[in-house]
Amino acid sequence: MAATTQSRQRAPFRSRLYRTFATYPGRFAFLLAVLVAIAAYIIGLNVAYLELAAARQATQQLRADNQKLKTQISNQTARQGALQNKLEGAEAALAAVVPSENTYNIKPNQSVLVANGRLTIGLVGSPTNDGLNININGKKQAAAPGDTITIALDPQTKCQVRVQSFDMFKAILAATCGTGP
Repeated sequence: MAATTQSRQRAPFRSRLYRTFATYPGRFAFLLAVLVAIAAYIIGLNVAYLELAAARQATQQLRADNQKLKTQISNQTARQGALQNKLEGAEAALAAVVPSENTYNIKPNQSVLVANGRLTIGLVGSPTNDGLNININGKKQAAAPGDTITIALDPQTKCQVRVQSFDMFKAILAATCGTGP
């Protein structure tokens, strides 16, 4: 009788979970839960693998795009340099054809009215190696490149004639007049 009492006493100590899984529907539910967990794990691994593959593919695409953009940038930089050189050449040609304001090319034995008709500047003979002779309003002056000749037309108006450069066939002069003390 003691053996039956002990066996009966052990039965109530078994957990409710054990009793649930010991039955056929319980085993099925346990098996179903394990299968769902395994399937979720496999799906999770597959999703992570797909995301990594997509990230690798995006990285490769970005590298290709980056290389393409670097090539485009270098081509545009080269084209910009060529256009800059072309622009500088065009500006130099334009400056040779159309001198800047108040700049005059005077040939030997030629005179020009400048500064709104206030000054008459003439180049007397051909320039020499050292300098040139300029006739400004009837007064002969000797000058070298970089020299500035100041002339007072009246107490309020002063004019300046600057020799920029010269060669055997012409002299380039800049003439300005302004009012001042």
